[in-house]
Amino acid sequence: MEYYVIIGCGAAGMAAAERLRRLKPDASIVMVSKDEHSHSRCMLHKYLGGERDVEGLAFTDEDFFEKNHIYWSRGQAVKRVDTAAKKVILEDGELVYDKLLIASGAVYSVPPIPNFRTADNVYGFRDLSDAVKIRKAVEEKNAKHVFIVGSGLVGLDVAYALLEQGVKVTIAEMADRILPLQTDATSAGAYQELFEKAGASFRLGIGASDSKVNDKNEITHVILANGEEIPCDFVVAAAGVRPCIDFLKDSGLEMERSLKVNEYLRTSDPDVYAAGDVTGLSGIWPNAMDQGRKAAMNMAGMPVAYTDSFCIKNTINFFGLAMLSAGDIEPKDDSCQVYTKESRSEYKKAIVKDGIVTGIQLQGDISGSGFWQHLIKNKIDISGLLKEKNIFHISYADFYGLDSTGEYIYSGQC
Repeated sequence: MEYYVIIGCGAAGMAAAERLRRLKPDASIVMVSKDEHSHSRCMLHKYLGGERDVEGLAFTDEDFFEKNHIYWSRGQAVKRVDTAAKKVILEDGELVYDKLLIASGAVYSVPPIPNFRTADNVYGFRDLSDAVKIRKAVEEKNAKHVFIVGSGLVGLDVAYALLEQGVKVTIAEMADRILPLQTDATSAGAYQELFEKAGASFRLGIGASDSKVNDKNEITHVILANGEEIPCDFVVAAAGVRPCIDFLKDSGLEMERSLKVNEYLRTSDPDVYAAGDVTGLSGIWPNAMDQGRKAAMNMAGMPVAYTDSFCIKNTINFFGLAMLSAGDIEPKDDSCQVYTKESRSEYKKAIVKDGIVTGIQLQGDISGSGFWQHLIKNKIDISGLLKEKNIFHISYADFYGLDSTGEYIYSGQC
């Protein structure tokens, strides 16, 4: 019998397990994770805000493990991986493997601000256990004011959930706008206005430099670089993550900031593969699942390269305002053309270089987003169409098919 072990039960690990069982119906498949519940990280803010319970965070069928004959060693931390002996060493035992997939994800980072790494009331927001701690802190402390470091998606997810419960939040961001990886000044401004109306306060272009603690080793005030002191009941660090690779330091696997893999998602050891955040390839859900499936195929002896470098930056929806951001959000050089369309209810921005769309932002109305992603991913030249019509009026209907060389044919070329 062949023995497969998967570390991690997130998007990459679960997708790999499902595909592996389909390809290897008689193999032994064991999953191991620190988590005791398989959950969607994208939905954690709904748990924190009280909209869903733990069961409502699941992204697979309730009988997934039983139906697929997969053993799940839940609530188990992996201490180390012995690649020479082909063993995964757990807190209370070990697992042997023929092929191993590491899908351990990432962990949050706490900035090196005085007391932040030692105080008892500083939390991250990466896993269900983090959400549970924050929810408990809100209830036990009867929290009125929370300080959040970082205004990316994670920080705003926390802020949104806390605001829903009547908790005031102050959010510090080193960039000059919120959601700096997904927005420009216009789209960021729309979200900032909504958050401020709900009770959030932002400090942009500035970071925390110090803090004050009480005799319970809890931070009571965060001090900004300009000297402003902000009182708080607790702190949430949401300014960054790093691949979860500390347990691999003696494994012999090649690593830098992340676990290195080749195009087949194989590590420096031919029997060890990796997928998801631990590889540093992509931080979004669909890409992680695709990596998991392809890693499983390679583990099962069906070589398939992972070549999808295209990454949707994110789809976002706060206070009913939806947005999709893909590709470049700002022009890379003066040769890029920037097209915008703005009204009271929507904002659109497209970046074009040499006739090819390299980035798109759709805020408000995100219908047709699949079309724009298709243009960007396939690097389709629309320079001819741009001479005929407004870029935001272009659609699939303008394309008739492929010519003999595989290029798209559009109106004006026939």
